[in-house]
Amino acid sequence: MGAQKKTKKSNESINARLALVMKSGKYVLGYKQTLKTLRNGKSKLVIIANNTPPLRKSEIEYYAMLAKTGVHHYVGDNNELGTACGKYFRVCTLSITDPGDSDIIRTMPGSQAGDA
Repeated sequence: MGAQKKTKKSNESINARLALVMKSGKYVLGYKQTLKTLRNGKSKLVIIANNTPPLRKSEIEYYAMLAKTGVHHYVGDNNELGTACGKYFRVCTLSITDPGDSDIIRTMPGSQAGDA
């Protein structure tokens, strides 16, 4: 019972931070653009929906590892990730290039903001 509440709370905080990034930061939605930002070294954090195809997921994780960028596996599917971004369409992957006013880069597990 307690674990369910904890994941719901953390999911809500992620959604709130994502909404702040959408308002004040810079981001790209989609697989191709995410790979492009990773190759150019502009990406700060990559968020992947949980129903992303395994090959695509591993490719993004590999590029992120090379670019020393954090990867966060979103708890919901691509419909929920799109809704969290304030869009009316599905979002499989998104790359945050500038967090704006949000502290999403520092608070995400898996992001290497402290290592750099």
